[in-house]
Amino acid sequence: MRRPVKKKTHLEADIKYSNLLVAKLTNYIMRSGNKAAAMKIVYGAFDILEKKTNKPALEVFEKAMENVTPQMELRSRRVGGANYQVPIEVRPERKIALALRWIIIAARAQKGKPMREKLAEELLNAANNTGNAVKKKMDVHRMAEANKAFAHFAW
Repeated sequence: MRRPVKKKTHLEADIKYSNLLVAKLTNYIMRSGNKAAAMKIVYGAFDILEKKTNKPALEVFEKAMENVTPQMELRSRRVGGANYQVPIEVRPERKIALALRWIIIAARAQKGKPMREKLAEELLNAANNTGNAVKKKMDVHRMAEANKAFAHFAW
């Protein structure tokens, strides 16, 4: 029997920018329920972005999200005793989740700077279509393209 579909909790837009994506980013950065620290990191990163680019930080952030958001991903599928990596389209909610996760992982992987600087740098790189988060997206797309032959196994 299938498990019931989980009810989605609706997130409120963040205080400073009135944007749902910024609120989501804050929640993804948050560790151990320390939301104030996460907000400090996000707002600090956005301030750094505004100083570096002389553009609104939201604009740069949205461009970065657009460049990191994947269209295809691979899912394992077992058919006749063999596992195939089947390329499938990514659902809209998952696109956002993956993009935010990849940006944060790429920022955390850098060493020797405060998190707000690392996050600002990664967002700037993503907006310029460079950086580790964009590389991750390109790798996923390349793998999906390579496994296109197994697309008929999609469920």
